[in-house]
Amino acid sequence: MKIVGVEIRLYAPWVHSLKEKRMIVKSLVSKIQNHFHVSAAEVGEQDVHQTIVIGVASIVPHRAQADRFAEEVQRFVEESTDAQIMDVQTEIYS
Repeated sequence: MKIVGVEIRLYAPWVHSLKEKRMIVKSLVSKIQNHFHVSAAEVGEQDVHQTIVIGVASIVPHRAQADRFAEEVQRFVEESTDAQIMDVQTEIYS
């Protein structure tokens, strides 16, 4: 059994307030949770208007599935928002 954590850093240049950012984050986190049935939350840069950092965690049976999961989450986020993905970090724990 492996635990996979994916941190996705997004840039949304049109966001000009924390209220606007919260709406985007809440929608994206909800979509991720509903689609993958995983834990997801905003995990950083909460006070920066145009930067969004989302963390996603799941339990998978083996490493290959962990890699596949990370790719699927990244693809889903790309399709679900207009924000640009700036960085994706994946960590796999035994």
